[in-house]
Amino acid sequence: MTSVEERVQDVLRRLAPSLSVDGGGVELDRIEGDTVYLRLLGACVDCPGADITLKYGIESTLTEEVPEIKRVVAVEG
Repeated sequence: MTSVEERVQDVLRRLAPSLSVDGGGVELDRIEGDTVYLRLLGACVDCPGADITLKYGIESTLTEEVPEIKRVVAVEG
C-alpha cells in the first residue's frame, strides 16, 4: 500500500498541468496529521483566484482521493 505522502504527490502531479497552463504551480511543503501544507509557485503566488483554486480545485480533489486528508493550507515562501 502506498503512503499518504505518495498519494498526495500523485494527485499534485496530476493537477500540475492545469496549474501550469496559467503559469502557476504547487509543491508539497509537509503533511501534519490530516492537513497538507502546500507552497504556491509562479503565477499562483499573486493570483487573486489562488484561494479558490486551493479550496475548490486542490483541496476538494485531495480530500476525495486521499480520505486521510481533511484540509489544505497554503504556506508562504
